[in-house]
Amino acid sequence: MTKSTMGTKLPRKLEQKMQIVGEQIILARLRRNLSVAQIVERATCSPLTASRIEKGVPTVAIGIYLRVLYALQLGDDILLLAKEDAMGKALQDLGLKKRERASKKE
Repeated sequence: MTKSTMGTKLPRKLEQKMQIVGEQIILARLRRNLSVAQIVERATCSPLTASRIEKGVPTVAIGIYLRVLYALQLGDDILLLAKEDAMGKALQDLGLKKRERASKKE
């Protein structure tokens, strides 16, 4: 990646996941019967930023995503990120040394 696109270009799979996040935020807002204007006011962001969040644009700061989640009363959902680190746990387990038993004395 070039320096100018380093912070803006994501792999396709991550872009798709960000779009899903945006769709989930839209659904959460609609379930609560909130307008975009209400979210903008509660999250103290611009209408353009709220629109970009609902589209899953990755260049919006994570702090603003958090404020929108908080406005939707979903602030604790951030704690679900990287909660189940199966790969990390497996790698950690591989690095653990097995305990060897002492030889039996006869």
